[in-house]
Amino acid sequence: MPNSNKRLFLYEALELRAEYDARIKTLKDCLPETKENRNRWDVLRNDKECVYRASGEFSPDEARDELARLVLKRRKLNRAIQQANFQHKIPFRGEPLTLHETLDLRKGLNEQIGELHTQVVDAACERVIYKEGRDIVEPSSFSYQKSMQKLEETRLMFRELNRKVRAASFEVVVEYLDE
Repeated sequence: MPNSNKRLFLYEALELRAEYDARIKTLKDCLPETKENRNRWDVLRNDKECVYRASGEFSPDEARDELARLVLKRRKLNRAIQQANFQHKIPFRGEPLTLHETLDLRKGLNEQIGELHTQVVDAACERVIYKEGRDIVEPSSFSYQKSMQKLEETRLMFRELNRKVRAASFEVVVEYLDE
């Protein structure tokens, strides 16, 4: 049985990964070699430019060491999250799906909702061209009613799937030592 202090629920692991990401970004933004800082640090001084150097409290070498530690921790945490995603199954419409498959399906449904939204908006109107004293009407290539029905069905499926994913994040255990 795994050590209990090495266990996080999935939602905790995702929060921790976001925290690691924020810490990594902060450290990267402080280092002179980052893209934003490349022309700021240790530039020859002239009358028009301001230059920057490390404050007495900041050590780029220590920041690089801490950054390397955080990147490693994030990689290990991400691996543990992925293992949990591939191991945990969620029943969805009579079929067991891994959490990974469920997340992939949810992403696809979200994209499909966007496409169906556009289709519904397009189906809500006809193109009318006024030519030689009369109107030429070009109906939409989609049925408004059918498009709206498909959009609503897809939204409900997305909602159902999203609720299952959210519930799983409070049930699925990720084997990772929260330091």
